[in-house]
Amino acid sequence: MDLPDWTLIRSFLAVAEAGSLSAAARATGISQPTLGRHIQTIQAQLQVPLFTRIAQGQALTEAGQALLPSARAMQAAAAELALTAKGRSGGIEGTVRITASRVVSHVILPRVLALLREAEPGIQIDLVPSDTTENLLFGEADIALRMYRPTQADLVARHIGDLPLGLYAAKDYLNRRGHPTTPEDLMQHDFIGQDRMDQIIRVMRTLGMEVGRSFFPVRCDDPLTYVELIRAGCGLGGILRAVGDADPTLERIDVIPDLPSLPVWLTAAPRLRQSPRLRRVWDALARGFHA
Repeated sequence: MDLPDWTLIRSFLAVAEAGSLSAAARATGISQPTLGRHIQTIQAQLQVPLFTRIAQGQALTEAGQALLPSARAMQAAAAELALTAKGRSGGIEGTVRITASRVVSHVILPRVLALLREAEPGIQIDLVPSDTTENLLFGEADIALRMYRPTQADLVARHIGDLPLGLYAAKDYLNRRGHPTTPEDLMQHDFIGQDRMDQIIRVMRTLGMEVGRSFFPVRCDDPLTYVELIRAGCGLGGILRAVGDADPTLERIDVIPDLPSLPVWLTAAPRLRQSPRLRRVWDALARGFHA
């Protein structure tokens, strides 16, 4: 029996986790026909069917389920090998992949990265704006900026600051609806809420405002679109002060002084901290946030 190479095992894992060839193709960037050929090849080499076709896509057979833990162990070992090699790379020149939330990527990181590029022209940056958690231990990113303290024990993390929030409205909206001066006034205004997420509801309840989803006449989970809804005059909304204070069309409403701040944690896999290139970027990100 021929042993399948890592490329075939990786395709097997992608289809197993995505549930269909089309979803796996979107997740990996590998074409659907190529994934299909990989699955056929690995099944032929192992001489067992790994998937059965269902209406929703591909379901693992009993044999596929039995092989899944071993395939995931190989994925972890391959990621550890790559991280170890990358962490031992002694050169400064090369690429660093950074992931951060869409808002931080949009508002804060461009200026920080411009200063980094000026100081270290040999370092190239891949910036991945994402509100999902990239797996640093599997090499999906080298460094992450996260708005919560990482819980994985194998990661190195450093709290580099807090981003204060403020309550804002468009000046045109306030001219039309009036400027609230008390918490009771606030409740007479339109608030922009979230659709499937509930952070805003939870924050408002901690501040004594017992509201539910129906309280918000406009709802959106995308943070950049959320800011645009405030700018357009759809209502009041809580956003980073770094965004709101820099916008001349918005006005901060200081009726509620105790709005929380968002913590920012710099995170990386421990082996990458051994790389001078990663250390330069790590330090530049920390300095940029403090600045």
